[in-house]
Amino acid sequence: MTLREVLHAHIPTLTRESTVRDAVDKMDIYQFPALVVVDEEMRPVAVVTEGDLCRVVSKRDSLTSMASEPAHIYGSQEPTSAPADTEIGEAFHRMLNSGLTILPVMDDERLAGIVLRVDLMQAMLLDSHPANDAPREVE
Repeated sequence: MTLREVLHAHIPTLTRESTVRDAVDKMDIYQFPALVVVDEEMRPVAVVTEGDLCRVVSKRDSLTSMASEPAHIYGSQEPTSAPADTEIGEAFHRMLNSGLTILPVMDDERLAGIVLRVDLMQAMLLDSHPANDAPREVE
């Protein structure tokens, strides 16, 4: 199974002009813990996570003071991504080894979607139980 089969294709994104307020609003509305910042060609330039913003708030003691600042400055620049044809197991181990919670998925050098670690765990568990191995009802 590849990332193309499990990715979230219809995802909210941010631009370099998006503010911290924009990021928090989209994270809340769409229930994603992280967002990809893209350029005009839909290439990832940063990933901003809820954790990134919380780390800054813990140092500055005020989320409201950052609300109008560009969100991308608090994220991971030049984020790790993977091609859409990457096997889910390979992508999962890459995410674990890098400490990533979100992985942008690329197709033809453009953002095709994202996967979260939980998406890959779910896909691996489903993939490991073929239909003929389904539990049988006990009579």
